[in-house]
Amino acid sequence: MPNPLVLVVEDDKPVRRLIALTLETHGYRYKTAEKGSEAIMVSLSYQPDLVILDLGLPDMDGVDIIKKTRTWSNMPIIVVSARSEDSDKIAALDAGADDYLTKPFSVDELLARLRVAFRRLQFMMSTDTDCTVFINGGLKIDYAAGCVFVNGNEIHLSPIEYKLLCFMSRNVGKVLTHNSFLKEIWQNALPYDTPSLRFYIATLRKKVETPLGQKLIQTHAGIGYRMLRISTDEKNE
Repeated sequence: MPNPLVLVVEDDKPVRRLIALTLETHGYRYKTAEKGSEAIMVSLSYQPDLVILDLGLPDMDGVDIIKKTRTWSNMPIIVVSARSEDSDKIAALDAGADDYLTKPFSVDELLARLRVAFRRLQFMMSTDTDCTVFINGGLKIDYAAGCVFVNGNEIHLSPIEYKLLCFMSRNVGKVLTHNSFLKEIWQNALPYDTPSLRFYIATLRKKVETPLGQKLIQTHAGIGYRMLRISTDEKNE
């Protein structure tokens, strides 16, 4: 995606300047906003490709901005916040954020998160929403046939393992919380089913990652999981 537009929503002036300078140095166009209401107006007016969002804004909470944005746009949202509790991360991700970076942060890590988000966006833009085949490196999912292939060989998955893999594949590159898995796979199951999720993720990894010979599912401790987008020149995220 050439010269994408990024909206930086941050009320701390030094942090906002740092992010803006980083974006400009690396070829990104950007707009800035200090308040939530301003961020929503800029988003509607300029249709940015991605949003970098602080949660602690003077006029409204960042989670509310995420919820409002998700009513009309699926653009990637990367939260950059001083809130480091797992509950805050889960709330933001469940509301629709794609990723979460805790302050203080390194510029290199922010740029890496941006690259991941834009790869996911490019993949989604280039994939027909009605496409019946998903390919990620050596992984192939034939949604119509309900079959999974690794390096050209069909593998057997249990119904739950298959649902988990499909859910992650349709959100490749995005951090998915434990709650989102439970709602999608177990239909609003209670949190005590989280150990079942860990068990099935572990068995899925053995069946998919072992023959692939590379990492596909990334764990975010206390938060959830992310399917990594495998590129031809990058074996691991």
